[in-house]
Amino acid sequence: MGAKLGGGGGNKFDLGQNSDMNVTPFVDVMLVLLIIFMVSIPAATVSIKLDLPPAIPPPPGTIVKEPVLVNIQQGGALYIGERATSLDGLPADLSQVLAVEDPTTAPTEQRVYIRADRTVRYGDFMAVMNTLQGNGFYQVALINEEI
Repeated sequence: MGAKLGGGGGNKFDLGQNSDMNVTPFVDVMLVLLIIFMVSIPAATVSIKLDLPPAIPPPPGTIVKEPVLVNIQQGGALYIGERATSLDGLPADLSQVLAVEDPTTAPTEQRVYIRADRTVRYGDFMAVMNTLQGNGFYQVALINEEI
């Protein structure tokens, strides 16, 4: 805010030109934007439910069972562990391998791990995910490797 308090010649009612910037409208606009952002930011946060394993390591001497891995390689080649399979035969082959690993639990109730090569196309990866979920395998975990 600016005001001219002293004179510099001329008429006593002549205020002259004031070259100071009036920042009041700028401050008003900034306060309104600040309030809008403060109100809208908490609504934008979304929570995602994660099923994380406990951070407790197994006791020493315990033999850890290797998980069943579905490997997707470049070009769409699929492997269950070391065994080659196709997209159409994936559910049957996976059920067979999971039944051997843990006969007490239904294959669709067991966790399946998917590891994909870095160069695998997204469409190939999603085709595997859709095939698994379409056949009742809902406990799917993804494996990535540090570079």
